[in-house]
Amino acid sequence: MFRIQTVCTGNICRSPMAQFALDRALTGTGARVAVDSSGLTGWEAGKPMDTRAAAELRRHGYPDAGISAFRAREFQPEWFSSLDLILAMDYGHYLELSLQAPTAADRAKVMMLRAFDPALQTSAGRPEPSPGLSIEDPWYGNRKDFETAYALIDAAVPGVVDYVASLHANRPESRDEH
Repeated sequence: MFRIQTVCTGNICRSPMAQFALDRALTGTGARVAVDSSGLTGWEAGKPMDTRAAAELRRHGYPDAGISAFRAREFQPEWFSSLDLILAMDYGHYLELSLQAPTAADRAKVMMLRAFDPALQTSAGRPEPSPGLSIEDPWYGNRKDFETAYALIDAAVPGVVDYVASLHANRPESRDEH
């Protein structure tokens, strides 16, 4: 099982939207993938998704049951060993997760979600992490900010799906499953 964790500040806006978008896109691809999300802080732990993030997901056809059941949680450094890909929503998250990573191999699992946006790819591949790849926190804004955050997340999803598919095809256990 390939495990993806999307991470933002409080796990009530960006990272849950990314979790839902990736989970829907990866369902039915044949890849054995689990997608989850968390926040770098425990400020919102146990709370439901921000109502504006939930409304944005509903506008895009995500089922209410999953949205209503969602509860925020804080990222735990001991999770590094069980995760395959950790997707930071902004550059600050990327830096903090990189600092928390106990090993170089764990640091290599930390990437910025927008680096997977196919429109941002160059002949050299994915762009390097930078502030310009950040998905700004919509919590401080209005509906338009949530729409923008979702659009940036959604634009990166195909690149993540392709990345996971290429890794899945090369994993020994996935080749044995066919």
